[in-house]
Amino acid sequence: MPRADRSILITGARAPVALHLARLLHGAGKRVILADTPARPIAAASKACARYCRLPPPRFEPQAYADAVEALVRAEGVEMVVPTCEEVFHLALAWRGRTTPVRLFAPDIGLLAQVHNKHSFIRLAEQLGLAVPETTLLNSRDDLEAVRGRSRDLVFKPVWSRFASHVLLRPTPDFLDAIVPSPAMPWVAQRFVEGKEISAYAVALEGRLKALALYRSLYRAGKGAGIFFERVEDDAARDLVERIVAGTAWTGQISFDLMREARGRVLPLECNPRAVSGLHFFRDPARFVDAVLGDGQEVAPDVTAPQTVRLAMWIYGLPAALRSGGFGGFRKAMREGKELLNWTEDSAPVKAQWPALAEIARVALRERVSLPAASTRDIEWNGPAGSASSPE
Repeated sequence: MPRADRSILITGARAPVALHLARLLHGAGKRVILADTPARPIAAASKACARYCRLPPPRFEPQAYADAVEALVRAEGVEMVVPTCEEVFHLALAWRGRTTPVRLFAPDIGLLAQVHNKHSFIRLAEQLGLAVPETTLLNSRDDLEAVRGRSRDLVFKPVWSRFASHVLLRPTPDFLDAIVPSPAMPWVAQRFVEGKEISAYAVALEGRLKALALYRSLYRAGKGAGIFFERVEDDAARDLVERIVAGTAWTGQISFDLMREARGRVLPLECNPRAVSGLHFFRDPARFVDAVLGDGQEVAPDVTAPQTVRLAMWIYGLPAALRSGGFGGFRKAMREGKELLNWTEDSAPVKAQWPALAEIARVALRERVSLPAASTRDIEWNGPAGSASSPE
């Protein structure tokens, strides 16, 4: 376990998962420093936050970002840095070229890039003996033409992307005219898999699973990020996660999008080597921190009720329910779902949603992008060819 008189730095303070992780660590007696690019992220308002430090945007100013993180680590006596969002890639690159005197709770950049890449991840899973959906790398127009005739059976997505951005789901052949794959910005064509989606959030230490939550997202912000989650149990999904974690000797947080076919087989679709909403199903600080940072046994989720962000449900869930005629289901979800931002004696982050949302909205208006795109614009990592590029 980290010494009690040392600090832990959590990056990506804009994210609810960063807030949740800070609360868990603080509840276990750790001093928590938070850092990110926005001026007023929700986690900065929490009692769990001993200090918030605003950083340069890593996607656009990687050197300044790395310098600022190193200075913060040294000034605050930090002994571990825990990334929560895509800044993990920028941090891993900084750690590779520096003598930063603390541990980064994540793998090296080579492994991070391999699993983040939607083609190489599938090849890795295949090498580990897992069943995978047919996935074809598209580096050129010729590659695209080779699969055009089967487009109605395929899902097309950029190799480097998040929140289901730019995904074409079983498009007609003419829709593919908008895609321009290249070696610098490749795409994949993946067989459309019928079944039930399963999301997985895991923490591992040197290939040993230390925490795992499996869940489904019943409501989403558009096509991408979930905003209402319910837990599931699935032995085949657990086995898949364990095999990937062990096969890569993974240390850090890792997440997966999986699909359970009707006949029972669970297939991997893609991997996100960062925290996701499954973290919210853990609320016991001592057991969670002892498991993931200490010598404790694997910790199981201790939350059973569905988790949600009510503000996001009003913004995204209600319009979707009205369009689909599912208002009754929306009302039921709002009754049964528990606000994941709520925490005993730490109410400020709920109110902090409003200035945080306003800051993101200003970015969205200025850059003429969606709210989800604006929320990650400054930390995205789009592959070794250049993280400042984007598949827009």
